[in-house]
Amino acid sequence: MGVRLGTMLMDIWTRLMLAWISVLPLVQSITLDPPQSLQEESILTLNGLDGDPGALSRAKRGWVWNQMFVLEEFSGPEPILVGRLHTDLDLANRNVKYILSGEGAGTIFMINDKTGDIHAMKRLDREEKAEYTLTAQAIDRDTDKPLEPPSEFIIKVQDINDNAPEFPDEPYHVTVPEMSSVGTSVMGVTATDADDPVYGNSAKLVYSILEGQPYFSIEPHTGIIRTALPNMDREAREEYLVVIQAKDMGGHMGGLSGTTTVTVTLTDVNDNPPKFTQSLYHLSVLEDMAVGDVTGRVKANDRDLGQNARSLYEIIDGDGMDVFEITTDSQTQEGVITLKKPLDFETKRSYTLKVEAGNAHIDPRFISKGPFKDTAAVKITVEDADEPPVFSSPAYFLEVRESVNVGSVIGQIMARDPDIIVSPVSQVSRVPVAIKVLDVNDNAPELASQTEAYLCENGKSGQVIQTVSATDKDDPKAGQYFFYNLAPEISRNPNFTIKNNADNSVSILARHSGFSRQKQDIYFLPIIISDSGNPPMSSTNTLTIRVCGCSTDGTVQSCNVEAFVLPIGLSMGALIAILACIILLLVIVVLFVTLRRHKNEPLIIKDDEDVRENIIRYDDEGGGEEDTEAFDIATLQNPDGFNGFLPRKDIKPDLQYVPRQSLPPVPNGVDVDEFINVRLHDADIDPTAPPYDSIQIYGYEGRGSTAGSLSSLETTSTDSEQNFDYLKEWGPRFKKLGDMYAVGENDRET
Repeated sequence: MGVRLGTMLMDIWTRLMLAWISVLPLVQSITLDPPQSLQEESILTLNGLDGDPGALSRAKRGWVWNQMFVLEEFSGPEPILVGRLHTDLDLANRNVKYILSGEGAGTIFMINDKTGDIHAMKRLDREEKAEYTLTAQAIDRDTDKPLEPPSEFIIKVQDINDNAPEFPDEPYHVTVPEMSSVGTSVMGVTATDADDPVYGNSAKLVYSILEGQPYFSIEPHTGIIRTALPNMDREAREEYLVVIQAKDMGGHMGGLSGTTTVTVTLTDVNDNPPKFTQSLYHLSVLEDMAVGDVTGRVKANDRDLGQNARSLYEIIDGDGMDVFEITTDSQTQEGVITLKKPLDFETKRSYTLKVEAGNAHIDPRFISKGPFKDTAAVKITVEDADEPPVFSSPAYFLEVRESVNVGSVIGQIMARDPDIIVSPVSQVSRVPVAIKVLDVNDNAPELASQTEAYLCENGKSGQVIQTVSATDKDDPKAGQYFFYNLAPEISRNPNFTIKNNADNSVSILARHSGFSRQKQDIYFLPIIISDSGNPPMSSTNTLTIRVCGCSTDGTVQSCNVEAFVLPIGLSMGALIAILACIILLLVIVVLFVTLRRHKNEPLIIKDDEDVRENIIRYDDEGGGEEDTEAFDIATLQNPDGFNGFLPRKDIKPDLQYVPRQSLPPVPNGVDVDEFINVRLHDADIDPTAPPYDSIQIYGYEGRGSTAGSLSSLETTSTDSEQNFDYLKEWGPRFKKLGDMYAVGENDRET
């Protein structure tokens, strides 16, 4: 019915506005004039043109508005008349033309260029555009010359109540503590209205509660929601739905409205004490329960939530306060009773506890309601269990000497069965027994590690050679103490003596200086070491002392006997390295000189070469070539040469040949010429002969030659130059021999 009544009122309002519009042109007729400043009055002062249109002169003034109004949402059958433009120059004898330009000119707003009437051609919405700025001008229709300067004016769209209030932030969820006092602020809601807030009451809103009374109220103009009832209890009701209405037109009849829902949740406060579900709890446990095991649980319920429902449990009385303890399970809020001391059915068979539960967090506002605690009794019955035997001690420590005889009694262990009734079930108990083996002095001391010492040849008399210590496998309680002595047979040793250092070690000292490796390089010093046991044990240990060469600061360099001939400051390894380098250098020099001479000298001396400066020396002059008569050439031959094929050691032939047959031995007294011819023939038919490099060695000189002795010492020539005619006879032969056998560069010397 409210909507129908609002529609009727809207229709009446529209009719009134249409009636106002019909007379609006009479009120809104304006005379065009240039725009005035906004600081001036909101009317236009017009300047008209007198007489000749071309002449500018001052005209009378008129007071007009510079604004026109048009009602929004108007949808009549004809375009609505907005207003009329007029100029004082529009006389009967003037042909005036009105021109309209600006926002919406020609589309939304049309002007009658003769009468100046302005009509709205479309339905307007103030919420889309509230005003339009246009420019009007009057010109002479005949000459198109302006009669007035352009004048700017505004058409405002007049608002109607066509928008209902809205809640842009909905839905709303809010919390408020339970038991809040009346008038406690819950929240504030705000609605918006798209209508014009400065024109009429279309956007004037009033708030009210449609649902949620009598628990909540709302302030009509601010939208603040407050509690309306005291002591709202969360435990009774936790959530409320409140429906809020916002109505425009100041809340009067015919206004538009909008609604929203606010969900109000009461939050918990600690207004309830914990309560045990029972006043007496019965628990039973076996006597063999281990310390720390759970005996049972009790529970005190609290209607509050979270921290407000957390309870603390305590045993405040009873004969089991020292045997049991109680803690709080943070997950279930139960009181967990655990065993603190062992139980014994034979000693005590039941216990009584008084348990208290109280809140951890108490709201001081509700202390007056009474103590936030509750108590309950707990009776615990101990039941008999088949217990294993119990040893008289939780652990046993025994001692035995390492020399004890087999079968000897070390100690005694005792146990008892605590049960009153013997059970056929077998029970086993275990106890740790530690047996310590006591030490007996049955090991002789011996040198710890120093079994060899070094003595410098340049050492002085009384100088400490080595400090030695001893070790003993025995472990006396009082610790070890050793005695050192030289063997009786060398107690008056002329070379060495010992000195006790009072720290279970002795120093070996030299009695004199001038030790020599060449004379004696090793000395053996037997030392008797005795311990302080009962009875004492002793052993003889031999210390080896080596005589070594040392530097001036006493650093040992070499202990070898041969090292005394070496230069001071050089070790054997360094000397060997130096000698190896020298030998290698000499070999390189010899090879270099030999190769160089081979490259410069031909194998065969030619006749035209001057060989007079060649000097041939012999260590033994001998009998010349006649000496060859004294032995057979066969003795100069390689004995293995006739016993088969000798494989070459310089290179390996590409092909393997059958070993050649043994050459017959050269008969005694053969001539060199014949001997060479035989070897040339053998080489020609030998498949293993050169072209690869080879060397042939001959140790036979020959019987003699027509040239006589080659020795320069026996020449009878009175000439200073020697006779070299023998080269004419042997030269071609040596040349042929060289061509056949001296193929390699290194073979020409031979």
